[in-house]
Amino acid sequence: MERLKNRRDFLRLAKGRKWITPGLIVQAAPRPPIGADRAPPRCLRVGFTVTKKVGNAVERNRVRRRLIASTRALLPQYGKCGVDYVVIGRRATLTRPYERLLDDLKGALIKLGHVQSRTTKA
Repeated sequence: MERLKNRRDFLRLAKGRKWITPGLIVQAAPRPPIGADRAPPRCLRVGFTVTKKVGNAVERNRVRRRLIASTRALLPQYGKCGVDYVVIGRRATLTRPYERLLDDLKGALIKLGHVQSRTTKA
């Protein structure tokens, strides 16, 4: 999986579809087409966001680590190639049992699974 790090990618995904669960929020949007001069990117790209509302730096990092572990477990199986994802941590992510967090992510990825890349009509 490739990590999203550019602000413009996060802003683009904020305008896409999202699914809210008690443990996390998942945003998804089709990846924009790449130019002929660039190498093709990896199939799955994901970014993570945890705001200061969640807690102090230690708690935010713990939430981020839990999100990374859950996406590594489920995104290759339930993610769609050509779609970018942003996973947003919530306060409940910190105390939610890991199995329930996996269920939240799995449900969100299944619900957002119909996000298709846009094609132009000829």
